[in-house]
Amino acid sequence: MKFVTYINEGESAVGVLNAAETAVIPTSELGLKAQSMNELIAELNGSLPTVPGDAKELPLAAVKLDAPIPEPKQDVICLGLNYRDHAEEATRADAVFDVQRGDAVYFSKRLNKAVATNDTIDGHFDICDSLDYEVELGVIIGKDAKNVKAADAAEYIFGYTIINDVSARNLQTRHKQWYFGKSLDGFTPMGPYIRSADELGAMPELNIRCYVNGELRQNSNTRMMIFDIPYIIEELSAGMTLKAGTVIATGTPSGVGLGMDPTVRQYLKSGDIVRCEIDGLGILENTIG
Repeated sequence: MKFVTYINEGESAVGVLNAAETAVIPTSELGLKAQSMNELIAELNGSLPTVPGDAKELPLAAVKLDAPIPEPKQDVICLGLNYRDHAEEATRADAVFDVQRGDAVYFSKRLNKAVATNDTIDGHFDICDSLDYEVELGVIIGKDAKNVKAADAAEYIFGYTIINDVSARNLQTRHKQWYFGKSLDGFTPMGPYIRSADELGAMPELNIRCYVNGELRQNSNTRMMIFDIPYIIEELSAGMTLKAGTVIATGTPSGVGLGMDPTVRQYLKSGDIVRCEIDGLGILENTIG
């Protein structure tokens, strides 16, 4: 099932895509009251709705898709250097952390308003001279999770989406941490939808790619994560409650601008088109403003 937030006649609403992905079925047709994705996740509380055979549909061409969770209740929880090849390229680029570690690296990313597919990313070029891309698998928690064992993690996953963890590398380097350089307004494109976890499982092995102006920059598979999703949920929930609607960005593979040879390093510029793809999760495409 593919859950979406959409704009119809100026109003934000939530629903699911039909099987052909040509129309949206509003939540009201599913017997639900939710008007936002946060409300929908809370209302479902780990379950999935049933789509009636006679449900009314809105043509997808008649609405605008928004980011699936435009305004999460809390900051995004991020995994740093969670693909070994990216950890190695970051080390070569003199990033903050090196590859020699036995524990996951977590940090948070401020998200005031997620950017929808086909919308513009503000490059903040007044303060950013090294704008970078990072395609990531996003995990959405479906019900409050505390002290969850890895074997039970699937019960707490609502679904998956694509996230582009846009980053200002100069700010990241200057401040010697990731928070500020990854938290500028508009630095979290997300979408185009959330696909329910029952269709992909707790440890999906999905091809993950990022293109810039049609050139393939990142190309890997989520099985290459150092710390998998059940591990992440068990570790985090041992010390904190992961509230329903929590967004976890699970890290990016190699191929980012930072990892290139400095003599040919290519950061993003105004007008560039960034296309993020994860098999089964659609396409997240944005233009740099």
